[in-house]
Amino acid sequence: MLLVKGPNVMKGYLGQPEKTAEVIRDGWYVTGDIAEIDEGGFIRITGRESRFSKIGGEMVPHIRVEEALGKILQLDEEKISLAVTAVPNPRKGERLVILHTGLPKPPDQICRELAAAGLPPLWVPSPDSFCQVDEIPLLGTGKLDLRRLKELAAKVSSAG
Repeated sequence: MLLVKGPNVMKGYLGQPEKTAEVIRDGWYVTGDIAEIDEGGFIRITGRESRFSKIGGEMVPHIRVEEALGKILQLDEEKISLAVTAVPNPRKGERLVILHTGLPKPPDQICRELAAAGLPPLWVPSPDSFCQVDEIPLLGTGKLDLRRLKELAAKVSSAG
């Protein structure tokens, strides 16, 4: 998690102490970004906390699963035709769900190819985790609407 501190960082949300307490910890602003620092001291943002699932105690990055799916399915990068999210799972904490508008291959074949591509086993969704929808929820900016995505996944998946 990327935390930042300095004179140019906000002190909090005006008149919203609860919201401020969520994002300011001991004077550090919790950005919600997951990042790494390379040997040269450069920071590289690798994702957002909201785009990770905790499955069996391990953090699973949705973007990496989406990237692997994109390669296997040879998806058009200009059009968002699938998205990875998660729903609660009583046994493992969360369970990945892949919402898509149509697939060129059956889910069981896709899962085998993800495993063969070297994705860690916890990152490989089960074939029943693929749910077809009419459209992927997007914001006006063209980015994923993460709240609606999660709501839609809960609605269309078995979540079990």
